[in-house]
Amino acid sequence: MKYYDRYQKFLINGNQTTVPFVRLSPRSTDQKYIYRRGQSRLDKISYEKYGSPYFGWLIMAANPIYGGLEMNIPDGTILIIPYPLTAALQDYNSALETHFFYYGR
Repeated sequence: MKYYDRYQKFLINGNQTTVPFVRLSPRSTDQKYIYRRGQSRLDKISYEKYGSPYFGWLIMAANPIYGGLEMNIPDGTILIIPYPLTAALQDYNSALETHFFYYGR
């Protein structure tokens, strides 16, 4: 999978709505990655783990302590990488549906 349009779920009558931050729960298949400030980047990690540079946002969803911003990740942090990608995207979609159920679109 090269690209996943996560924004399609946030279009209502052609207008973009707010994209909520949802957390991904840990899975036994998740991988770990040691983040090195100045060397690591989420797009590079995404490419290494998933074969596509477009899933940095998914990695941040599994590491909510950093508030969704890569610049908040300290050097030497062990990041959780949701794995495998297809299962992680299913978990993300499930978390979105739960969010929509409680808070609406």
